[in-house]
Amino acid sequence: MSIQPGDAIPAIALTLIRDGMHPVRADTLFAGRRIVLFSVPGAFTPTCSSRHLPGYVAHFTDFQARGIEVACVAVNDAYVMQAWASSQNVPAQMMMLADGNGDFARALGLELDASAYGMGLRSRRFALLAEDGIVRLLQVEAPGEFKASSAEAMLALIG
Repeated sequence: MSIQPGDAIPAIALTLIRDGMHPVRADTLFAGRRIVLFSVPGAFTPTCSSRHLPGYVAHFTDFQARGIEVACVAVNDAYVMQAWASSQNVPAQMMMLADGNGDFARALGLELDASAYGMGLRSRRFALLAEDGIVRLLQVEAPGEFKASSAEAMLALIG
């Protein structure tokens, strides 16, 4: 079963890419903050690079104006996430999180077996709003879709 609104963000190790690479625990990172976290199946993949991440970059200040931080996570290593952030002109204040082994995706119950595409274990495409480490809103995409987890969809739901 996947994480649901009302559940706590799990205590799983991630790597934060911001002024270098820093190991963090997800529960600690989310404590005391309002964060929209969106997950993509993979850095540098078509929809992720042409629509998903660029939408959050374009609307980054809209989230900031609502007092919400933005984080992106993918089952990629920290070096790939750092290169992707650079290539996509991600604002310095946006958190890029590497879930190198997919532990976070599994802990959320939102893993995706993309072995048929040569990608192994990945994360499903989703977005969530967490307040002080508790999930308040969760939008999980159906396979092959990109609607519910977009920056625009999350802004509309948050108001």
